[in-house]
Amino acid sequence: MTPPRRQRRSPGPDRPAAPVPPGAPAKEGEVRNPERLFVIGGEGGGERADIDLVTLIVARADPPVSATPEQAALLRLCAAPLSVAELSAYLSLPFSVVTVLLTDLLASELVQARAPIVRQKVADRNLLEAVMHGLQKL
Repeated sequence: MTPPRRQRRSPGPDRPAAPVPPGAPAKEGEVRNPERLFVIGGEGGGERADIDLVTLIVARADPPVSATPEQAALLRLCAAPLSVAELSAYLSLPFSVVTVLLTDLLASELVQARAPIVRQKVADRNLLEAVMHGLQKL
């Protein structure tokens, strides 16, 4: 006996798709009504902070009452250092919008931007030899 074949249904004119809450990821076939990105980012016409995807962001204070929901979420996430790429992924916002939000927070000194830790390009020879001898002893 063969199992019945199931067909994927898509919303048609007789079955409208249910709207998705703003924080939830949209699935295939679901209608999503996101905020316009220029509304989230504010004016953003001025200079942007010189940050890239690997810049670490750390909150210096709790979110003020006047902060937008996105800025408050950024400040709550940054209790521990996070990269801008991680913040962008957690908030489901493009990198450009996150940089605009972070520029406002940096200007008001609510967050601090730190350069990532740069590792040496070439490993120390003594360390490599110690690892090699340790592996040979196994």
